[in-house]
Amino acid sequence: MTLGPRLSLSLLATTAVTTALLVPATTSVPARADAPPTSFSLPDGFQPEGIAVDGQYGYFGSRLDGDLYRADLRTGEGEVFSQGPGTPSVGLKVGPRDLVYVAGGTAGTVRIVSARTGEVLRSFTPGTAGSTFVNDVVLTQDAAWFTDSRAAQLYRVPLSRDGRLPSAGDVQTLPIIGEWVQPAPGVNGANGITATPDGQALLVVNSASGGLFRVTLDGVAEQVDLGGYALNSGDGMLLENRTLYVVQNRLNKVAVLELDREGLSGRLVATLTSAAFDVPTTIARWRNGFYLPNARFSTTPTPTTTYTVNRVERGGA
Repeated sequence: MTLGPRLSLSLLATTAVTTALLVPATTSVPARADAPPTSFSLPDGFQPEGIAVDGQYGYFGSRLDGDLYRADLRTGEGEVFSQGPGTPSVGLKVGPRDLVYVAGGTAGTVRIVSARTGEVLRSFTPGTAGSTFVNDVVLTQDAAWFTDSRAAQLYRVPLSRDGRLPSAGDVQTLPIIGEWVQPAPGVNGANGITATPDGQALLVVNSASGGLFRVTLDGVAEQVDLGGYALNSGDGMLLENRTLYVVQNRLNKVAVLELDREGLSGRLVATLTSAAFDVPTTIARWRNGFYLPNARFSTTPTPTTTYTVNRVERGGA
């Protein structure tokens, strides 16, 4: 398949980050009168997983029934804007023309939803329900790339410059080969995904092995040398220039890594934690804060279980 010479993250901020200034929002950072809330609630029983930020709004998906929720990050107030299909919404990103690209988890689906109306515009099933887990997504200049945690493969959905929505025949499957080792059946492997700093390949974390892999556009995986650091429970990722944030969900922390341009090596420079973390799954940034939804995997979900989103602020601003 023809994929073009370069990947380019289309929606992630490229502001340089000084990791030494990262501090939890619970520490003594002077508060401004107009500062956004450090925590806000999602609907009871929502079971969040993914997060995407577009402008001042945060978008969240429900693992329970696939509902999509939009919150104003200035106030924390929000509402369900798209009713789910009864199957999960996991990772998600907002793309051009207010389109939300949603990973469908155990349903094996990829959905494209209008952020304006909540209508499901396209729904594809590149995987097999019950034996695949479409987990996370990153948008590049010409495609949405999805991970499959239960199979050694990625799914590519093209982005059209003329506004044309893709058809089922446009969706491609890319097997992951090379140094990638798929875990035992039923164990999640590929999870968070982003691009390398130079935009030439993809980075995929294997939450079972704790390895980070550079995956070329023809599917060849090479493990990134992190100096012995393991990304166990690795989940959602955020790349800003050469700084990579990797959420380690059940460890209740975010690893902050500095990578080389090619994404072949890196080193741990900081970890980000907060007493408010309760199994956060992924991370996004708005203005001077990082936002992480608490998935609460260690809590048995009920219709009244509470869920929150935490804001962790960069100090020194």
